[in-house]
Amino acid sequence: MATIVTLCVMAPIVGAAIAGFFGRRIGNIPSQAVTTGLLFLSCVLGWYTFIQHTWGGMPDFTVKLLDFINIGDFKSAWSIRIDALSATMLVVVTSVSSLVHLYSWGYMSEDDSRPRFFSYLSLFTFAMLMLVTAADFMQLFFGWEGVGLASYLLIGFWFQKDSASSAAIKAFVVNRVGDFGFALGIMTIYWQFGTINFGELFPLLANQKGQAWEFAGMYFSALDLAAFLLFIGAMGKSAQFFLHTWLPDAMEGPTPVSALIHAATMVTAGVYMVCLLSPLFEQAPQAKMIVAYIGAITAIFAASIGFTQNDIKRVIAYSTCSQLGYMFFAAGVGAYQAAMFHLFTHAFFKALLFLGAGSVIHGMHHEQDMRKMGGLYKYLPVTYAVMTIGTIAITGLGIPYTEIGFAGFFSKDAIIESAWVMHGTAQGMFAFWMGILAALLTSFYSFRLIFMTFHGKKTWDHGHDDHAHGHDSHGHDDHAKGHDDHDHGHGHAHTPHESPWIMLVPLILLAVGAVAAGFVFAPYFIGEHAHAFWGNAIQTASDNHVMHEAHNIKEVWVKLAPLVVTLLGLALAWYYYLHRPSLPKKMAANEGPIWTFLYNKWFFDEIYQATFVKLTKWLGDVFWKIGDVKIIDGLGPNGVAWTALKSAKNLVKTQTGYVYHYAFFMFLGVVGLLTWAVFGLAH
Repeated sequence: MATIVTLCVMAPIVGAAIAGFFGRRIGNIPSQAVTTGLLFLSCVLGWYTFIQHTWGGMPDFTVKLLDFINIGDFKSAWSIRIDALSATMLVVVTSVSSLVHLYSWGYMSEDDSRPRFFSYLSLFTFAMLMLVTAADFMQLFFGWEGVGLASYLLIGFWFQKDSASSAAIKAFVVNRVGDFGFALGIMTIYWQFGTINFGELFPLLANQKGQAWEFAGMYFSALDLAAFLLFIGAMGKSAQFFLHTWLPDAMEGPTPVSALIHAATMVTAGVYMVCLLSPLFEQAPQAKMIVAYIGAITAIFAASIGFTQNDIKRVIAYSTCSQLGYMFFAAGVGAYQAAMFHLFTHAFFKALLFLGAGSVIHGMHHEQDMRKMGGLYKYLPVTYAVMTIGTIAITGLGIPYTEIGFAGFFSKDAIIESAWVMHGTAQGMFAFWMGILAALLTSFYSFRLIFMTFHGKKTWDHGHDDHAHGHDSHGHDDHAKGHDDHDHGHGHAHTPHESPWIMLVPLILLAVGAVAAGFVFAPYFIGEHAHAFWGNAIQTASDNHVMHEAHNIKEVWVKLAPLVVTLLGLALAWYYYLHRPSLPKKMAANEGPIWTFLYNKWFFDEIYQATFVKLTKWLGDVFWKIGDVKIIDGLGPNGVAWTALKSAKNLVKTQTGYVYHYAFFMFLGVVGLLTWAVFGLAH
């Protein structure tokens, strides 16, 4: 098994190196074939590892590849850790990534830089695999930064466009803010325990509960501080409230990149990290409470923005942000198993929705404004069918007290019910009601997307419909744009068409996962086999019975509430966008305060621009113009040079060339010498 898991993790980086270094020499098709083939190999090995661990009785183990750092007591090694958490992530990452690679054969067929694109995709996958199989914080940090670097390259893939370059820089900078906290958290862990190895660290945590750290006359719970700092890193990587602003702008990358970043890899790294560190968070109640609050706020915040957006990819992007909020508040109330289950199911239906949106954009000749669509179900029947499946899955439609429902029904309801179990705490009650409200909004904006895109009156055969006042400028996906302007015009003069089968096959496979992942794996993630499945991968405190009590909730209304609000959201979307489509237009045209607030994304970008960006620029100017130029250079090298030059100029004035001037100075010298001799000797 050691060879199998090593090959599973290392195969993508081999493909990335071949396509990256030799892509131009070997050509587009060989580059695509090598990277995609190695990804499918990695996927097969990942599934084999997961099956052996789940049903084959394979124990947890760690493969040490080589030493990384060995300085005094600080030791770190490149390793591959296999347990229930990492085995699950192997399946999620390799499955979605391999299908994204295959889908990209069709989607990127017009692009001139395909070897570079496929190399970046494989590099991204390798970094994520290193992250999820890490046995210590150093390798985890390496993978953490690796996916950050790869996301920068992929978001800015069409670097000729200013918007793509700006979005890539924004993602990189915002993530650095979170990563600073993450690095401080790792340092705090090492300072407290003298180790960064998970196997050595976890048994030591319980003995440190209640220990305080004094700083500047104040006392902090040491474990709460470490957990909170690590969570700041998760906030950045998983786009949680305050550090979420990079995620929607990441849509500037090609659609396959959006699917990869938003479904199974980068944004789920934070959730995975919190669940991996469950032994730490169980001993850090204050940090755990913050996780619950931030997750619940993110769930409702992102959902509230989603139903005002008109760019099909941005709607799904905010949906991702909201679903990540669900995962975090699940972990915050102690339901780590439910958080991981939702991560698992979310990977299938979110990748399906993003790639489905790419199919729509492809069929609409790079149009992505939903106001310029409508009536597409006749022209894109397969895409319509699979996106409807993905929508039902993400909204969690299903029948309570039964096993009837798509993937999201099982995982989302488990999270909401887990929050209700903790309704005796403020964070539990808050998370429960925010989860219910977010479910209502999720249903509304998800079916709004389906109705605006595939139903109603078609608006793509004439000028744009002005459906929501025309503020959006995100008219095109740039599917092959930014190189040779292969966008063939605006798409309005073309009849929409279904995507090629090489793009539809991944959609169909993901649709199968969106349907079946819930009822097939629920018994193992959150059901009767959960204890045996998770083993020691998730460790909870002895008084944490959240998952057990969630299965025994007696309040019928708690079980029915998610279904009721989901059906209500569906009914409202039908009313506004099929029965009375003129109402949304009027609301947008009126530009009321609530609509404006939500449409402008709570004005976070404007607030950050006015505060952090301008303040940073002002500080930069101060340090540059005053600190560097006037003080350092002025008093340093420039000051010394000026003084020497000024002194030389004054000294030059004494060299007049007249003999009587020199004689006068000589006379003064003699007088001075005689004066010193007379008075000096006298004393």
